[in-house]
Amino acid sequence: MLFGQSIFQSVLERLKAEGETAEDEAESPAAHRVSGLGTGLAFDVMQGVSAASQRVGEAYFDNLDLDTAGPEKPEPGPDPEPVMPEHLTRTTPQEVAAELAISAADTPLTLGEKRRAFARANHPDGVAPPFRDNATKRMMLANLLIDKALRRIGR
Repeated sequence: MLFGQSIFQSVLERLKAEGETAEDEAESPAAHRVSGLGTGLAFDVMQGVSAASQRVGEAYFDNLDLDTAGPEKPEPGPDPEPVMPEHLTRTTPQEVAAELAISAADTPLTLGEKRRAFARANHPDGVAPPFRDNATKRMMLANLLIDKALRRIGR
């Protein structure tokens, strides 16, 4: 900042000076160079190397030999209907309690492990959409049973 000028005035002076240098550069002949690069770029194709091999993004296609790939693959049909896993059919509190096997010897640590293991196998996000209602019921029951056991331990 110059003495006797506000910050705004010094910024305007700086922009004016940069604008003048940009005009000078625009008037000079355009060089086919990358700014800051001391040398020009030259692309040579070596003897015996095909120009196709210089296309890095398409190198795999050259080696695939698509014309002699053999018989065409059939169009994939509609996806088969998902099959409900057997454990998702058990949605009663007694069946879920039997799977959890909560006992009086369980600690909060073991109950947390049981909750996580049950969630890995039964979480609604991990099953096919038609079976999410059953998975949600099972998770709600398991969480309810584990929370009750934790409350009993806390007394």
